[in-house]
Amino acid sequence: MKDTLKAVIADQLGFLESASYSISRNILQNLVDCPEILVISGIRRSGKSTLLQQIRRNQPEKDYYLNFDDDRLVNFTVNDFQTLYELFIELFGIQKTFYFDEIQNVVGWERFVRRLHDGGNKVFITGSNATMLSRELGTHLTGRYVRHELYPFSFKEFLAFRGQQVLLQNMHGTTARAQLKALFNEYFTLGGFPVFVRTKEPETLRYLLESILYKDIMARNKLTNEKELRELVFYLSSNVAKLSTYNSLARIIGVKNASTVKSYLSFLQDSYLLFQTSKYDHSLKKQLMNAKKTYLIDNGLAKRIGFSFSENTGYLLENLVFVELQRRNKTVYYHSQKKECDFVVCDDYSVSEALQVCAVFENAQTEKREVEGLMEALEAYSLEKGLILTLDVEKQLKINSKTVEIMPVWKWLLA
Repeated sequence: MKDTLKAVIADQLGFLESASYSISRNILQNLVDCPEILVISGIRRSGKSTLLQQIRRNQPEKDYYLNFDDDRLVNFTVNDFQTLYELFIELFGIQKTFYFDEIQNVVGWERFVRRLHDGGNKVFITGSNATMLSRELGTHLTGRYVRHELYPFSFKEFLAFRGQQVLLQNMHGTTARAQLKALFNEYFTLGGFPVFVRTKEPETLRYLLESILYKDIMARNKLTNEKELRELVFYLSSNVAKLSTYNSLARIIGVKNASTVKSYLSFLQDSYLLFQTSKYDHSLKKQLMNAKKTYLIDNGLAKRIGFSFSENTGYLLENLVFVELQRRNKTVYYHSQKKECDFVVCDDYSVSEALQVCAVFENAQTEKREVEGLMEALEAYSLEKGLILTLDVEKQLKINSKTVEIMPVWKWLLA
C-alpha cells in the first residue's frame, strides 16, 4: 500500500499543479480560519474539490492532500491512515494541515480525523453523502467540526463563470438589465453544474446521474431493484414542486410497501439529488403525515432526466427558488389552508417569511390567486410583508396594511 500511496500522491499533486480554476466559490472565511474540522459536503460534481483546492492554494501548508475517489485506493482501509500519515512526513516534512477529498469512501475515517484534530491539526474534508457524514460526525466528532454545504452554481457564481459579474455594478441600467435577463434565461435552462455549464454536453448530466444512482445510492445501501429507483427518479424529475405521498408514489412505481418508497427517498436526499418539504404545521406528527413537495438539486438536471414540457416553466421556477433558499440555509415549508403559498421560511420555530412563485403574472385571475394565497399566509403567521417572485413583473401592492412586493426572480437571486 505504501508504494501505491506514493504514486497516487505524486499523480494527484502533479495534476493539481497543472489544473486551472475559473472562479472562486463562496465560503465564509471564518469557517476556513476556525480551528475545527471543516466539512464540505454536497452532490457530486458541484465543485467541492474545486473549493477545497481554492482553500488549499491560500494556506501556507499545502502538501498533505489525498483524493480517495481513486480506483487505486479501493482497498484502502482505516488501518492504512497511519501509513499515509508517516508517508506525508517522509515526503514533505512535518505539517499541521490536511486535505482529504471524498473521504466517505473509507469506512471508519472519522476516527483518524478525530486523532488528527485532537493533535492540534487543521483538517479539511469533502464528502458526497449527507446522512453518512452527519451520522459519523455526530458520533465521533461532536464539537470538533463545522459544515459548509456546497450547491451547483448560484446565479451570481454563474455570472462570474461567464465573466459577466461587471454587470452587477450597474444592474438597473437598461443595457445591463437586459443582459442580466438574458443570462438568467440561460441559467434557468442550463442549471449550475460547472462542467455542464462549460461543455453543454448532455452526456455529462447523464453520467452524473448514473454515478449518483450506482455509487451513492445502490452500492452504498446494497439495493438491487434498479428499475424501481429509476422510475421514482424519473417521475419526481418530471413533477418537480408537485405534491405526493409515499402511498401515491408506491402505486406509481409499482411497489407494494410505501416504506420502500420512504427508504428510496431518504437515500436520494442523502445524495443531495433531491429534497422534500412538508406542509407547515405546529404538530410534527401532521407534518410527517401530510403530502410533501419534491424539488431537484438543479434545473438543468431536472430538464434532462425528466419528461419536460412548456407548462413546466412555473414549477421549474419554483424549483430554482427552493434550491436558492437551501443555499441560503433557510428552513422551508409550504403553506396550505383554504389557499396555498409556495414557501414559508422558519427561524427559531416561527415563520419569518412568506414567498409565492409565479412565472406569468399578467392576468387578473392569476394575480388574484397568487395574492390571496400569500395574504392568507401573511395573516396566518402575523407577517407584515410578503414576496411574489415572477419572471419579469416588478411592482408593489398595499393590501389591508400589508405590503406585497412583486419582483423578478433574477433580481432576487442577486440580492
